[in-house]
Amino acid sequence: MVSYPGAVERRRTAPSAGDAEVARGLVAGERWAVCEAWHRFAPIVLSNAERFLGSRTEAEDVVQEVLFGVFQKAKTLRDPGRLRSFIFGFTARALRSELRRRRVRNRIVPTENAPDVPFRATDFESRDLLAKLFALLNRLRPRDRLIFVLRRMESMSVPEIAATMDISMSTVKRSVAYASSRMADWVEAEPGLAGLARRGRARPALRVAQES
Repeated sequence: MVSYPGAVERRRTAPSAGDAEVARGLVAGERWAVCEAWHRFAPIVLSNAERFLGSRTEAEDVVQEVLFGVFQKAKTLRDPGRLRSFIFGFTARALRSELRRRRVRNRIVPTENAPDVPFRATDFESRDLLAKLFALLNRLRPRDRLIFVLRRMESMSVPEIAATMDISMSTVKRSVAYASSRMADWVEAEPGLAGLARRGRARPALRVAQES
């Protein structure tokens, strides 16, 4: 897990500080707030990035990019109570940019290598199936993929996604419906994945895609 060099500073602060208090500390440039924000939000950003990108290494890079961006732009946060949405907004933009960069790299240097699988598969068959799942997710457009992951894998509500990505709720709903439909078709056509989804052994994204 990525760690912040000054994390020891957090031990001197009250761990019960609310998000709004942390946000005000970030705006004021207080070191304890930077350390607390890193400790509190780095795991959340990492989890989202890992699910979206399918690579632990790339996800850790995103954590650094997102949180350092948040620290630099903290003074633009007008409502301290919306710190989480503020951070999710940075995360969404970073993930979309990373996926675009990845697609450009793949056009220049084609590769058949599957991304790192961020889950601990117990056997080669499971790893192969998970790699196939991420390959299917990678076929979605960047925005649709992000919305699908936030809605189906991170269980964020439609209003939360709309606020985070600064889009309308109707756009979110259309994107979820489109991505779910495409994933359902692709899963059904992929040997092994459809059977797992029917038996309820697949991960949430697979099950939801199958049910849609």
